Amino acid sequence: MAMKIRLARGGSKKRPHYSIVAADSRSPRDGRFIEKLGTYDPLLAKDNENRVKLDVERAQYWLGQGAQATDRVARFLEAAGVVEKKVRSNPKSGEPGKAAVARAKEKADKAAKAAEAPAAE
Repeated sequence: MAMKIRLARGGSKKRPHYSIVAADSRSPRDGRFIEKLGTYDPLLAKDNENRVKLDVERAQYWLGQGAQATDRVARFLEAAGVVEKKVRSNPKSGEPGKAAVARAKEKADKAAKAAEAPAAE
């Protein structure tokens, strides 16, 4: 059975509240889970101690049993010092999209033509 430590969404519309749960990876996001490990309230300030509450011992137990943490939960576990910080690198996230590249090229061409026009006269 493939285990995941992940977030299960609760709360009302536009007022999310998440439970950190250990669940079978085949079960739905908000469906059946094996154990509740903590809570996450994204509406609280980042420095608020109640933003993330996590039972570290049980999380370590499930990780020892082979459970895989999702990216967001892995960040919580890194902040708690349970797992080592993973190096994340997404060099493509800083690159402009196709439309922005096209606009920049068009602007550069226009500037080059404007610079040539007074020099020709």
